[in-house]
Amino acid sequence: MGAMRRAALKTSVATALTTAMLLGGPGLSAVAEPAAAAGPAARGIAPEADVAHHGRVSLWGDRLGVLLRSGNRGPSRVEDVTVRLRFSVPLAAGQELPQNCLRGGARTVLCGTGPLNGAGEARRTAVGLRLVGRPAEVVVRVDTLWNGGASDRNRRNDTHQVLAPATGDAYAF
Repeated sequence: MGAMRRAALKTSVATALTTAMLLGGPGLSAVAEPAAAAGPAARGIAPEADVAHHGRVSLWGDRLGVLLRSGNRGPSRVEDVTVRLRFSVPLAAGQELPQNCLRGGARTVLCGTGPLNGAGEARRTAVGLRLVGRPAEVVVRVDTLWNGGASDRNRRNDTHQVLAPATGDAYAF
């Protein structure tokens, strides 16, 4: 089952990246649907959702912990959201990530949330990472790479940047 989830996440990430490149970047506000589809999407109207990410980041030695809560304040349900975590310091090679996450580059991790209901319970993701070296601080950038094509009028609550000094303390975003 783990291989199936990872394949589904890779497909979701590939779709997000392809759509972002074709339409000019993340934060898409419209979705192209076949003309034969019923309902508002057939007229080119995207469902509306308000994806929000919040959490904590801790840095100690060469270890970085990210606890992430991803939710949707609605009104529409989204089938999957891809969260992009970018780091100012390269990640060590050969480390295992949670089933719903994969490496997106030397300094990037992508995680799928699964479905998020409008005004539903948030999904939690915990990522423990090893870094190259023992940095004094790390900047962590969190944003939504893919939200299923939903319109999101409030991008302030799903785009964050947090500085985590190597104190072992948790820094909230």
